[in-house]
Amino acid sequence: MIASLFYFLAFVSIFLAAMVVFAKNPIHSVLYLILTFFSIAGHYLLLNAQFLALVHIVVYAGAIMVLFLFVIMLLNLNAATEPVKSNMMRFAGAIAGGCLMLVLIAVLSKTNSMQPAHEANTQIGLIKNLGKVLYSEYNLPFEIASILFLIAMIGAVILAKKEPKTSI
Repeated sequence: MIASLFYFLAFVSIFLAAMVVFAKNPIHSVLYLILTFFSIAGHYLLLNAQFLALVHIVVYAGAIMVLFLFVIMLLNLNAATEPVKSNMMRFAGAIAGGCLMLVLIAVLSKTNSMQPAHEANTQIGLIKNLGKVLYSEYNLPFEIASILFLIAMIGAVILAKKEPKTSI
């Protein structure tokens, strides 16, 4: 049952990722990417990493993809303003993609992913256990990170604030 669900999610992820690349409309590409992120979150749920799945949906599918969609709509990309790519650029892209494919084949041929390395711990990805470790062993770094986020938000507000117009 879990293996068939994994293969289904893998097929959906690969199909949607291909649709991101091959979609002609950039807004459709962003929407396909959001669906790809949801299918990847399904993989995290299969791995018993509920917190990671939730954070993945909130951060990537929520915040970052909404930002991408906003930027694409703000830029108003038209086919008329798109620069024409020469055949040399297309050839260079094909060579780079081929090299990447060779590297991936070489790396994947060295792995033995069908056999588990050890007995899986089913409690490792639970939010309760993550919270215990985060607020006991890593409490000080967690608080320092929250202060850094607060400073970054204050800096963003200061940079985004418009200067009042002065008339002389």
